[in-house]
Amino acid sequence: MKLFLAKVLSTCGGLGYFPAAPGTFVSFIAVLLFVFTPLCRDTAILFIVIAFGFFLGAWAGGVMESAFGDDPSIVTIDELVGQWIALAALPAGLPAVVLAFVFFRFFDIAKPGLVDRAQQLPGGWGIMVDDLLAGIYANLSVRALLALFSLLHVTFPG
Repeated sequence: MKLFLAKVLSTCGGLGYFPAAPGTFVSFIAVLLFVFTPLCRDTAILFIVIAFGFFLGAWAGGVMESAFGDDPSIVTIDELVGQWIALAALPAGLPAVVLAFVFFRFFDIAKPGLVDRAQQLPGGWGIMVDDLLAGIYANLSVRALLALFSLLHVTFPG
């Protein structure tokens, strides 16, 4: 029963079994949920969901690592949580959402510095913390780029 629950949670209800690039697929689903679910755009609620997902993911990821080895590719709750961190409290609008997706995928795949080292944490913590950091890096990168656009008086349609 424990393994079954860990599989359901860690694979985002089975989305982690997507045949190609399951992490990118779940990140995209996270963006769609954010855009089309008003509660996800409520910062306080989003931070509660992120915290809850982070700790559930750490538990479920640890169970999955015990059963399937280091950071199984079907475990995608980390991408869901990390993508929501990348989107959290950003200015409204399509440019911020698109940039958050692109930056999060970049930092999650490239794993610069601390993101890569975080993977060495034991069990599910390594699975979750690297994406937490990738989400933070992405969020800060979007903020910096939007600030630069503002300074340069770059505007977006709509």
